[in-house]
Amino acid sequence: MRIGILNTDTLKTEFDTKYGQYPAMFSKVLMHAEPKIKIYSYEVQNGEYPDELDECDAYLITGSKVSAYDDLPWIIELKNFIRTLHQHQKKLVGICFGHQLIAEALGGSVERAKEGWNVGIHAATLKKNTVLFGSAEQEFNLIYNHQDQVVKIPRESKLLASSRTCPVAMLAIENHILSFQGHIEFDVAYAKDLLQMRRSILGEDKYLKACKTLDAIPQDLKVIDWILNFIKKD
Repeated sequence: MRIGILNTDTLKTEFDTKYGQYPAMFSKVLMHAEPKIKIYSYEVQNGEYPDELDECDAYLITGSKVSAYDDLPWIIELKNFIRTLHQHQKKLVGICFGHQLIAEALGGSVERAKEGWNVGIHAATLKKNTVLFGSAEQEFNLIYNHQDQVVKIPRESKLLASSRTCPVAMLAIENHILSFQGHIEFDVAYAKDLLQMRRSILGEDKYLKACKTLDAIPQDLKVIDWILNFIKKD
């Protein structure tokens, strides 16, 4: 299986030194789940794309510090690429910003959340139409760190999971697009460092509550299995 990471951000030097950039984080967790995976990385934030769609079996869009509704040339180009992948029914996975950008590109919309930052480990609940992923009302924990959220889903998409803090936590479009607002690539140490970096922005109360949630166990391995099975499924 060949997965192309469409990278949309560059982390600060201190984070890069400790954790690597996003492609390295995704490579680590995906190859832990399935060692034979081949990972390719494309710096789409710098205009780098595969020469052909079939260079990879699936593509994954990372998180980013920018917003899906920002009027940046590389974001516009990436939205067009998403539409091309959708047109060719190419497997595509979105995480955080990737989740939001897919929604924006295909007819949904993203806005700044009225409640502000959603941070820490939270449980989302599966809807009844998620046979591939689990039973209805089943919960799964992921690490969240975002202030934008999907407020309108694309017409042809299915809402697969919601949480108290994130109404659109998981989406699918037909059998080739799957996206999550939560992070599969973050470990708890990185989540703590992000919270510390944004402590003054979050405010002390939200910061302390988010830190406390990190005592829970994120179920990223479960979600990674869902993603890999989704990619493999015809």
